[in-house]
Amino acid sequence: MRDPTGREYSTKKVETIRKINEYAEKKSVLALSKIRKVRARQMMTLRKQFRDEMNIVVAKNKISKMGLKNSKKNIDNFIEKITDQNAIIFTDMNPFKIQLVLEKNKVDLPARVGDIATDPVSLPSGNTSIPPGPVLSEFKELNVPTKIDAGSIFISKDTEVLKRGEVIKPKLASLLSRLGLKPIKAGLSLSAAYTDGVVFSAEDLKIDLEEYRNKIQKAHTTTLALSIEAAYLTKETIPMVLGKASLNAKTLALESAYTTEEMLPDILTSGQYKANSLLNLVKQKGYN
Repeated sequence: MRDPTGREYSTKKVETIRKINEYAEKKSVLALSKIRKVRARQMMTLRKQFRDEMNIVVAKNKISKMGLKNSKKNIDNFIEKITDQNAIIFTDMNPFKIQLVLEKNKVDLPARVGDIATDPVSLPSGNTSIPPGPVLSEFKELNVPTKIDAGSIFISKDTEVLKRGEVIKPKLASLLSRLGLKPIKAGLSLSAAYTDGVVFSAEDLKIDLEEYRNKIQKAHTTTLALSIEAAYLTKETIPMVLGKASLNAKTLALESAYTTEEMLPDILTSGQYKANSLLNLVKQKGYN
């Protein structure tokens, strides 16, 4: 097999192209994940854990594009997303579920020089167990308030030392390591996904489960209240609609003193309460 310039591909590259094409034809979902800064151990763990649910292929972009262009699917828009260093995931899982699975399988790793902060990094207050010495100047450079107590450096209050997206520099990486902190969330995250002719971006695939849960709960509560108010009968609303109707009927009967065997005790109690209120008012006015 040769490329457009006439250069012949190795057997290994030809096999990778064939494999990518085969997976693209067999699976309904194609997804891309950036793998820059992803540890090899993590990739091995994911492949082992999900070997029955997804195929993960890491290849040079040129090889990946050649394999996908041979597919019968209309995935040109997906192919355009292949930039930087990627892993291609072939699966039948819903792409949103893949994103959630990958997020759950991320691990906390020690910071290395040049890593990008995946979240804001803070040094927690408390005893660092580090004896005072030159390291105090590192805390000072980072504007971290400290004090010496019982022969150890104490951080006076929680202090943010890095914002999301910032690069970790040598001194900070060293200090984080000495403190035993693992601020880097590492693993795969989808940058694009294709299914049923639609290409989703990374932003499309991000789901805040707590936010969606709250929205669903709010929608359920609002719908239930509206159904009860409109007396719209369903299996769920019948007990509440009947309960509301019964309460309204009792209130109306009580206000109009409509006497029934069921209402008589309430009417007499209400009458007694009104009589006592009137008697108290008379006494307050000084009438005999």
